[in-house]
Amino acid sequence: MDNDLRVVADGIRLVTLQTFSNLGFGHIGGAMSIVETLAVLYSGELRCDPQKPKWENRDRLVMSKGHAGPALYATLCLRGFFPKEVLLELNQGGGSLPSHCDMHKTPGVDMTTGSLGQGMSTAIGLALGLRMNNSGSYTYLILGDGECNEGQVWEGAMFAAHYKLSNLIAFVDWNKQQLDGFITEVIDMGDFAAKFESFGWHTQTVDGHDPGVIKAAIASAKEETNKPSVIVLDTIKGYGCDFAEGLAGNHHMNFTAEQMEQAIETAAKKLEASRAAAGNTGRA
Repeated sequence: MDNDLRVVADGIRLVTLQTFSNLGFGHIGGAMSIVETLAVLYSGELRCDPQKPKWENRDRLVMSKGHAGPALYATLCLRGFFPKEVLLELNQGGGSLPSHCDMHKTPGVDMTTGSLGQGMSTAIGLALGLRMNNSGSYTYLILGDGECNEGQVWEGAMFAAHYKLSNLIAFVDWNKQQLDGFITEVIDMGDFAAKFESFGWHTQTVDGHDPGVIKAAIASAKEETNKPSVIVLDTIKGYGCDFAEGLAGNHHMNFTAEQMEQAIETAAKKLEASRAAAGNTGRA
């Protein structure tokens, strides 16, 4: 199973890079660091139906760090929400794939995001509404580590714990960087898990590039029935992109055609290797 999840993750990373390649710029860093989480969610953890994107009984995902939309778009495409040619519309005026997630434009996107901090509030609203409707659905929330500088995140953390929203599972993409630099230099947030625990959340910290441990962490979160859960993802910003991984200033960056060609070639080779390890010879 872990090998199969690695295939999915490597496929998402490759398609995300291919999508960026048509532009010459983009939010590469934060898109690359959450690929494994998306792979796990859309390989069975997040209940959805690509043929019915607005299915009432689906789980919801709030990509609060809305600039990571390209990774979500690649995931939704591979999951069957829309054909691959739609990926050419990324950042194109009038297209269905804007720079930041928009629920009114993209099939499979549950919440419009990008104003950092606000995703916590909207995810709480979804989770509370689902519980009031006696729904068994979960709301998943993906936060950036720099985003957690926003006070709205912690107001929401208090609210969710007080109302025991156990159907809310949040992820903090702890990739150590934000738009203006490393988080320890901008505003050092310290131990994210300890902070959320002090606010009354069930907490875990895992390797954010290991699909198997992410899947196990989600299973543990679902066993908690009396409080919201957060999974802190220990990640590397730009992970898996040759010219961006760990680079300062990779939040939004320009690149040459040659740089992207090399990154795509590396990602394609990694996908082929993971397929071989999984005994899967199909193509994304």
